[in-house]
Amino acid sequence: MPTTTRRRFLGVAAALAAVGILPAGRLLADALAPTQGPSGAPPTGNVTLDCFGADKKPLGTCVEPKVVMTDEAWKAKLSPLSWQVTRHEGTERAYTGPGWDRHDNGLYRCICCDTALFDSATKFDSGTGWPSFWQPLSKRNVVQSSDTSLFEERTAVSCARCDAHLGHVFDDGPRPTGLRYCMNAVAMKFVAVGAAAG
Repeated sequence: MPTTTRRRFLGVAAALAAVGILPAGRLLADALAPTQGPSGAPPTGNVTLDCFGADKKPLGTCVEPKVVMTDEAWKAKLSPLSWQVTRHEGTERAYTGPGWDRHDNGLYRCICCDTALFDSATKFDSGTGWPSFWQPLSKRNVVQSSDTSLFEERTAVSCARCDAHLGHVFDDGPRPTGLRYCMNAVAMKFVAVGAAAG
């Protein structure tokens, strides 16, 4: 994009953000790399993940194609709230997500692409009303990125395979990590041990 055109585009984007049409926190990323996910990775290609069976057994690393769909296709696939949260970085209301207080044994998988994200063994009651975990199932399977959308810097967490927004991670969690992965329940589906991941 020529420098003059880029400046004009950024100027228009800034004006839209100022009047509330474009979220200010998304301005720079959207203006400079509108097709990139939170990781900065290209929207197509393959991604290396750690895969897990329905019994939580590690299956080793696997190479899977990135899941890339149009916004309309995601909207057709997901519930309205899951679409808003995962594809548009929304947040469900506290204490309302399905199974936010579930304590069954199983895995939490991405609602969009089925990637294994969290183990119920690392879930804890944070008192926040959102499912909270002290670590992800695999660091390969999630991506962390800076989020300044609320005029403060937070660390957003997304699915490595489809770039679905999952929630945020904070440093006020329990031992052994001291971290609190505060996730949206509608961004994940729970699969009990022994059940098919489907």
